[in-house]
Amino acid sequence: METKELEVNKTLPFDPSLLNVNISLRQIEEIATTVSQRCHVSGVNEVAWALRAMMLTDLTTLAGDDTAANVRRLCLRACYPFEPQFFDKFFDRALISEMHTAAVCVYPARVKDAYVTLQQYDKLDRVAIAAVATGFPTGQYGLQTRLQEISHAILAGATEIDIVINRQLALVGDWEGVYNEVVLMRSACGQQAHLKTILAIGELGTMENVYKASMACMLAGADFIKTSTGKETVNATLPVGLVMIFAIQEFKRRTCQIVGLKPAGGVRTVRDAIAWMTLVNETLGPRWLTPERFRFGASGLLDDVERVVREGVAKMEAEEALKNQVVPPEVAAAEGFCKELKKKKKEAK
Repeated sequence: METKELEVNKTLPFDPSLLNVNISLRQIEEIATTVSQRCHVSGVNEVAWALRAMMLTDLTTLAGDDTAANVRRLCLRACYPFEPQFFDKFFDRALISEMHTAAVCVYPARVKDAYVTLQQYDKLDRVAIAAVATGFPTGQYGLQTRLQEISHAILAGATEIDIVINRQLALVGDWEGVYNEVVLMRSACGQQAHLKTILAIGELGTMENVYKASMACMLAGADFIKTSTGKETVNATLPVGLVMIFAIQEFKRRTCQIVGLKPAGGVRTVRDAIAWMTLVNETLGPRWLTPERFRFGASGLLDDVERVVREGVAKMEAEEALKNQVVPPEVAAAEGFCKELKKKKKEAK
């Protein structure tokens, strides 16, 4: 399996001062709601935002009944979400090669299936292969077993590893313990894979814990911090996302190191995605809305993207046809006659 060295974040010394924080839940909720509603889109703009969301998506299948056939279908859809001729009329054909998801996300046992399929489509350099690891979704395995799972996924062809943190350590406030485990996971990834750390925010209890877990993971060398496994009762919410954004901003201010954000679980519609992209744009800035810094972890979002784009293009085609429609002479004459009658009737009054 060919591997190449990637640019990854460095592990920094553990600094407890970065974990000091007090958070007002009510204020966070108000700010998140206000900021995420600043962007209202429709028509062609909604199509553009939908396509942007698609290009930021890690198309995911994490089911117990996943098979090689399931993964092949997933990869085909990730590479070619729309038939190429679909965009011919309204989009530059040169952009069609960019119309794909950012990555596919599968279990380690299915990574080889994804690698072979993407290789067949010549998309290995365009669509990344992400693998969940370290005992996903619970993390309730021995440390050595979790580390071996990372190595197995990378050897099979994964270029991104989504690990779950040890929530037991987090819930007792052992943040240095969380940091130490993630350091080992960063080391296991080396420069062969980017490291995304799943906080499982629905099981951390408080917003302060979300912030501290974010900081511990970023100090350990995470390339992304990710909200959830998608298996918890509470997954990606905008207030939690805002807390993680605040942590990313403070970490960048203190260390000059850039970390990406990945909401996962609960982002099912284009409107959901637009709210998240607006939140990121208004806080971290437009430069964060790239696959290198922002992702959606989703299995159903692409369905709504396809619906919005197809409906939007159909509407554009209808408007184009109406604009170019040639009115027959007899219809034009009849319309002119009716207008003249209405004018005379109005004058008579």
